[in-house]
Amino acid sequence: MSLSVQFLSLLAMIGTGIVAAGFIDMIGTGTAHAGKKSIIRRRAAVLEVIGWIIVGCGSFYILYIVRDGEWRIYDPFAQVSGLLLYTSFFHKPFRFFGRILFVLLIKPLWVIGRGIVRIIGRIIYLFIRIIDFLINPFISIFHRIHRKLFKSKEK
Repeated sequence: MSLSVQFLSLLAMIGTGIVAAGFIDMIGTGTAHAGKKSIIRRRAAVLEVIGWIIVGCGSFYILYIVRDGEWRIYDPFAQVSGLLLYTSFFHKPFRFFGRILFVLLIKPLWVIGRGIVRIIGRIIYLFIRIIDFLINPFISIFHRIHRKLFKSKEK
């Protein structure tokens, strides 16, 4: 393996450390901002374990792409240095871009989704009201007939 391939694989492992720290920070921030009685807050440990598993699989996939899955002793050190780089330099930019992504992409999709659900709910409510309006005369006739036929048994 040439020196340039080793250097690029070292940079790739540092990059996976940075992305892993950002991903785990995103999970921690998301669970911290969830409501106190939210299922996300109650299952925070499970979500974090799943996050670490996804990060591990992703870093091994990158390792497989860069070096055909060949593991070197400096890979964990490179990933730890990527984690430290994230906490030192990339924490604030990642949070800033995360807020921009949330405001520009996730919030509008959430509003559109809630609007669609609300419109569907109103259509179902309107449909139920129309059926109720059409069936109500028959129910009224049924109650009148029922009262006249079984009048003596109720007393």
